[in-house]
Amino acid sequence: MTSRAGMLIAAGALVAGTVTVLPASAAGPAGPAPRPVPPLVWTDCGTKASPKLQCASLKVPLNHDDPAGRTVTLALSRVPHTAKTFQGPLLVNPGGPGGSGLGMAGYVASSLPPDVAAQYDVIGFDPRGVGRSEPALDCRPGHFAPVRPDSVPRGAAAERASVERAQEFAAACGKKYADVLPYIDTVSTARDLDRIRHALGAPALNYLGYSYGSYLGAVYARLYPDRVRRMALDSVVDPRGVWYEDNLAQDVAFDSRHKAFLAWVARHDAVYRLGTDPHAVEAAWYRMREDLAARPAGGTVGPGELEDTFLPGGYYDGYWPRLASAFSAYVNDGDAGALVAAYERYGEADATADNGYSVYTSVQCRDAAWPRDWSVWRKDNWDVHAKAPFSTWNNAWYNAPCAFWPVEPLSPPDVRNDEVPPVLILQATDDAATPYEGAAALHRLLRGSSLVVEDGGGNHGVALAGNACVDGHLAAFLATGAVPRGKAGAEADAVCAAPPEPEAAFVPATGRTPGKAPEKQARGVSPERAPERARETAAARGAGAAVEEKGGAAGTVRAGEAAGATLHELLGHAR
Repeated sequence: MTSRAGMLIAAGALVAGTVTVLPASAAGPAGPAPRPVPPLVWTDCGTKASPKLQCASLKVPLNHDDPAGRTVTLALSRVPHTAKTFQGPLLVNPGGPGGSGLGMAGYVASSLPPDVAAQYDVIGFDPRGVGRSEPALDCRPGHFAPVRPDSVPRGAAAERASVERAQEFAAACGKKYADVLPYIDTVSTARDLDRIRHALGAPALNYLGYSYGSYLGAVYARLYPDRVRRMALDSVVDPRGVWYEDNLAQDVAFDSRHKAFLAWVARHDAVYRLGTDPHAVEAAWYRMREDLAARPAGGTVGPGELEDTFLPGGYYDGYWPRLASAFSAYVNDGDAGALVAAYERYGEADATADNGYSVYTSVQCRDAAWPRDWSVWRKDNWDVHAKAPFSTWNNAWYNAPCAFWPVEPLSPPDVRNDEVPPVLILQATDDAATPYEGAAALHRLLRGSSLVVEDGGGNHGVALAGNACVDGHLAAFLATGAVPRGKAGAEADAVCAAPPEPEAAFVPATGRTPGKAPEKQARGVSPERAPERARETAAARGAGAAVEEKGGAAGTVRAGEAAGATLHELLGHAR
């Protein structure tokens, strides 16, 4: 799910247990006849990293129940197969909702074993409303411009101001996209996937979805179980809590992951000089937050921006050394510039972020019922904040437009499935963005599925991130369709050891670098930029191969770290 970065998560007006009645045109041939789908016209858009990359576009119905009506355009990318054995298209999705998938095709094709990748047309796409698809939503440009109000409301007036800000965003979306918003939702996007399949001339598709992409895949499988060939779902959304309850659960998980980061900082006091007691380090972090409420760093980093900056560390521990260095420089040296540089790298929003957030809210607010009574939000978020203060209120305001959304909500479909072929589920046990319980739940709901667990791992997105054990299971599945099978009664079918934590090093502040910010501020990544973007600095992970960064900084990373950093940029967790 998207921050907020990513890929999300109690009570009140949420109606639990309701299911969507699937439209006839989604469930089978009884619906209206679709327009003929012309062949896709692929043109070269290769890059240095992905010289074989091609691009195309596809028109799909805005309203799939009116297939002869207005259309929207999806942007696609492809790395074509090269082997004599052709296993069909492999669609890849980085999550969000609101994440651009164009850059994923080149990354996945280059990260799989060459003999496996060669058997597939690897297909990336920008979902409806996103990036290069048309129309691309941008409800309220500059919504995240600093300095925002403190995310933790300090009194009734402050809370009222933030509520009004959320209302203004929802109203802006309704005014600007009244004709489009009823069709920006997961079921409509899943039906787009089937139009892509049809345009590719494939009787069934293969699919790899991360984060929110796992939920999109599960919904597609529910709609079209006979059109799924192979499906792998990584870092899985809990389908039982879409979306209000999932966000509350995520708040608790992110607080736990933030505490893990602070404990790591304490273990490396010789580097960061912030103390050896995790509780003391945590207290220093919250004192820093209070200081920024009074005087934002560089006039741009207040409490909300600080949370935006450190949230990517909950998605991916490769960012810990740089975040810890900025924390240390501010506390020990009074260096506000270090925080500003970290914010520019990890948390700052831009026009692409505005697009990603507009789609994020449009999908999540439409997909399911949210409490319409703000007092429910107030009580629930104060209750969660009391035990998980790191980002609870920040996340509440991120989702708050859903309390005022101008389009009536749908009911999420029941994704349980006895018809789909075996689905491979990949999950880290300590993932904050999509807690482990969601993967276990989906494993039970998809008959015949196989659960591969990265034990002790906390990163969000584990496949093709440098873990040879996890990657081996994915490669074997795509090559042969085989999934691991555990012992009777065991929840996991296979267990992989988590990679080691990052090695500590002090990383000097550097200037602005191009890229993305947290996943919930989902930036789109063009196929030209994403695979070539500079990897995370040497301090991110110990000794290994040299990596050159775009600001001139250089360093070394542990083997596999380059893949991990690039994947997490594509998933939208940082710049």
